[in-house]
Amino acid sequence: MARKQQARPSGYVLFDVVYEDGTQTSNRKVPAIELGGLDGDAPARTIIEDQDQKIAAMSGNRRARIKSLARARKAKASAAS
Repeated sequence: MARKQQARPSGYVLFDVVYEDGTQTSNRKVPAIELGGLDGDAPARTIIEDQDQKIAAMSGNRRARIKSLARARKAKASAAS
């Protein structure tokens, strides 16, 4: 008899990031498969820091350190009609 495979999360989780210099970026994508487990959202910080390093290497502008990180809120459906 075949074993049932566990469902793996697919897609991305969006995060809002606040930096120490007061700037903020919204909807930073982190692969959902990297999150969860015992670490929770902790791996998101290192993934976003790696993204920032790549962006800084291409643009020549360095980002400040991350002050806080939170999952982005889901947008509410607008009340139409």
